[in-house]
Amino acid sequence: MVERKYSKDQILEMYLNQVPYGGTAWGIEEASQLYFGKHASKLTLPQAALLAGLPQAPSLYSPYVNPQGAYSRQHEVLKRMLDDHYITPEQYQKAKNTKLTFNSPGNTILAPHFVFYVKSLLEKEYGERRVQEGGLRVYTTLDFSLQASAQKILSEELESLKGYDVGNGAVLVTRPSTGEILAMVGSRNFFDGSFGAFNVTTALRQPGSSIKPINYAVGIDRKIVTPATMFLDVPTCFMVAGQKAYCPKNYDGSFHGPVQLRFALANSYNIPAVKMLALNTVPDFVASASAVGIKSFQDPANYGLSLTLGGGEVRMTEFAEAYSMFPNQGINKSLVAVLKVESRDGEVLYEYKDKNYVKEVIKKPLGYPDFLYIQGKRGVSKETAFLISHILLDNFARSASFGTSSYLRVPGHEAVSVKTGTTDDLKDNWTVGYTPNYLTLVWVGNNDNTPMRPGVTSGVTGAAPIWNRVMQYLLKKQPDLWPKKPDSIVGIEVCTISGMRPSVGGDGAKSCPTRFEYFIRGTEPKEGGNLKQQIPVSKDNDKAAKPEDPNIEMKEKQVLRDPFSQYCLDCNHEGENFVVQ
Repeated sequence: MVERKYSKDQILEMYLNQVPYGGTAWGIEEASQLYFGKHASKLTLPQAALLAGLPQAPSLYSPYVNPQGAYSRQHEVLKRMLDDHYITPEQYQKAKNTKLTFNSPGNTILAPHFVFYVKSLLEKEYGERRVQEGGLRVYTTLDFSLQASAQKILSEELESLKGYDVGNGAVLVTRPSTGEILAMVGSRNFFDGSFGAFNVTTALRQPGSSIKPINYAVGIDRKIVTPATMFLDVPTCFMVAGQKAYCPKNYDGSFHGPVQLRFALANSYNIPAVKMLALNTVPDFVASASAVGIKSFQDPANYGLSLTLGGGEVRMTEFAEAYSMFPNQGINKSLVAVLKVESRDGEVLYEYKDKNYVKEVIKKPLGYPDFLYIQGKRGVSKETAFLISHILLDNFARSASFGTSSYLRVPGHEAVSVKTGTTDDLKDNWTVGYTPNYLTLVWVGNNDNTPMRPGVTSGVTGAAPIWNRVMQYLLKKQPDLWPKKPDSIVGIEVCTISGMRPSVGGDGAKSCPTRFEYFIRGTEPKEGGNLKQQIPVSKDNDKAAKPEDPNIEMKEKQVLRDPFSQYCLDCNHEGENFVVQ
């Protein structure tokens, strides 16, 4: 009937005048005014191509929410126009390379990154038109006082980072036991130009060393290693068939000799982490990461051992889900943004229920959540979760790299676990930390992926001061809640260097200096305090002999080994770049 009454051009005109283009824009004329401040008849080719791509998924391709997706969709439209001979190759290239300027969206929305995030979730469930016109009443998890404070803290701290070429930042705060998103600050200012609306919390960024706790957790959970396992932080190259040797270096440019897992993780040394991933294997680590919420890691063939140093991209929202397994005694919790949805008539269409839900979660002191009621997938055992959390709150263990009074320590609260991460190219700087009730992730960098200045160092500048201030705000009324130690965790004395259990002589003397460490029962080390053995050394300089040394002799030395390297503890190391701890 429509086709009998109207021509094809008239039908197309009606469609273009009514189809949604995102936000309050219904029809091409409103869309043209909203995004570019001009009549549709005045649109340029690149502008028209961008708008033509929006109706398929206005939120997904919104230039405010997802500028990369918007341009990608625009390029598809331009390519189709080229293929169908509507434009010339020259017009195609010129339009494709034209950078567009968009009107700033109205600044009356509170927590806009979160609002658009929730809107996209609702549209998937109820459809675009019902969300836009259906009169739905939506109750969310957001704590607006926290949101406003996080936005203020981020803006203030970014001002102090201008000299480091840091242009943007993001903050995500969740409650691990329920998955609630309490605050989502996707950039420093949503209303500042086209990239301000870009939500970094849902974007792919490299996590740097903040991925390491998951790598070590996999190894501890599989009982390959313990917190006392000794790694040799010495020059090491890893060979992969058909590829150049991979020879990682530490952030400080030094090697630290024998270092146990607790200190390797706490100080974020790279070489032990790479060795840990080599033991886990990349395919197993990718599978484990995917199981706890990091869906961005796809084909293991795309990654190498640098994955443990942040060589793969993740979303902050994914990372929040993965990290939640540590405060949740091993269970990772999916994120929740919506508590209830009602129709215009008051009918409850959806309601989130959780026995750990607490109204006004930051305004009164909270005890431990009820771990028995945390529903989700088990990422690691509760024993592994405890050990990782304990390492990440150990201020003494990380003092070699960060000192004893860094921004990783929250005043008045010792039981806060935290990990930093900075990519080698200085494009991404993270701090991720938590207690049983709060998980805060902070990122700083630049939307255009330009690197920051070298002065942005983990724990000193960058994300850490922002994270520290947000955590202070969250914890000002909260008690210090230490990770609960499972009954299957035992503590014993181990040798400070080898990590083995010391032997005890007839006079009661221990065979080595010791320290205290926790273990999953059954994984405690064996006695191994005596490291002496005969090895070849150079007669010229008393260094461990190399194959090419002509003048060698066998000597009794103290020797340490891990699966990849050997280290003579009491040989001559003069001239080597070692900082032995």
